Amino acid sequence: MTTMNNRNITTLVLTLLVSVLTFAQGKKWTLSECVNHAIENNISVKRAQNTLLLNEQDIKAAKGQFLPGVNGSVGQSLGLGNTEVFPGQFVDRSSNSTSISIGANYTIFNGFRRTNLYKQSLLIKETSDLELNRIRDDISLNVVNSYLNILFNKERLETAKAQYAFTEKQLQQVKDLVDAGVQPKANIYDTEATLSNDSQSVTVAENNYNLSLLTLSQLLQVPFEGFDVEIIDIDTPSESIMYNDIQPILDYAFSNRGEIKVAEKNIENAELNTEISKSGFLPTVSLGYGYSTNAFFTNLRDDEAALFTQLNDQRAHSFNLSVNIPIFSRFSNKTAVAKSKIQEDNSKLALNEAKLALEANIQRSFTDAQAALKTFEAATKSLQAQELSFGNAQERYNIGAMNAFELEQARIRLINAESSLINAKYDFVFKTKVLDFYIGKPITQ
Repeated sequence: MTTMNNRNITTLVLTLLVSVLTFAQGKKWTLSECVNHAIENNISVKRAQNTLLLNEQDIKAAKGQFLPGVNGSVGQSLGLGNTEVFPGQFVDRSSNSTSISIGANYTIFNGFRRTNLYKQSLLIKETSDLELNRIRDDISLNVVNSYLNILFNKERLETAKAQYAFTEKQLQQVKDLVDAGVQPKANIYDTEATLSNDSQSVTVAENNYNLSLLTLSQLLQVPFEGFDVEIIDIDTPSESIMYNDIQPILDYAFSNRGEIKVAEKNIENAELNTEISKSGFLPTVSLGYGYSTNAFFTNLRDDEAALFTQLNDQRAHSFNLSVNIPIFSRFSNKTAVAKSKIQEDNSKLALNEAKLALEANIQRSFTDAQAALKTFEAATKSLQAQELSFGNAQERYNIGAMNAFELEQARIRLINAESSLINAKYDFVFKTKVLDFYIGKPITQ
């Protein structure tokens, strides 16, 4: 009975393992899953998240500067050896000394340096958070691009397979016509050569498709073995998804894009650095308090009080108020302020540079999208014309009014038109996704 139960348990475990492995191999990644996984596991994202954790510790440290500093010390010393009590008279003396002290120091005023350093720590964390969002956005766009590239290569593969199947059917028709004496036997060899070329095209298309899957799997940092994505049916795009005016995109991007906000935060940071540098010209006011006591014992006396009695009798308190007024810092304060102001100018230039770069990218993307739309429309018309032309060529070929070479040329023109349309479609879709990216629309939809 026990052996039978063990077998049942083993069978159940193996069944579960097979089910899990089958599920893992059969999983198809959706676009949203790809984007989310990339964002959660990307090394640059994790590094940026660690930077935020460091910033939080800097904020705690900056807050701590508003609290007083407290230090304590306990000391014990032992002295052994001869000591000269009177001139020429030495005695063997041992001594023990115990000292205890505690002190506190608080900076009342240091030219608002602490306040500005705390503001700066908060500002740096905000900047790091914006930088993290920018990294996430860039990763999302890269994943969408790779995903669309898979769909593009998948469609090219399906087209290549369909063309191969068509040529296979065409070869059989040619053989039938040759057997009927309508066409010469040489046409069979021509069609077989065409079929061989189509087979090679299928192989190339399969390789490109697998390479695009490999690229995305590496971007996601997941094993390539068994990796696959959910095929999204990209509808025939239309002019309706194209933006008519670039100005709303620019306005939104200038107000919301991470690179612009980071540049603006850098200006604020530079201004705070100037205020921190100016604090070197102002006095520093500090308040201190100290408490100390000690006890002393030697073998030369028998009337010394007990340890705790001495510690209690010799207690002492001290208070101090100090004002440090800078008079001449060998130009260090002056040059610090001057350099900070130069950094302010540089940060403002960096903001203008970021705006110009962003505007150039959006202008280029908008122009590319417009060109992609025109290319797509032209490719659509071209394919329609080539389909009619190839249909007419087939009819002429079947009645012997066109030779095999002329038919093959018509077929090649049709294949090129189909490839051009697929290229134009996905190029246009991605270009509009880039514009969606700049205007803040979800690019995973």
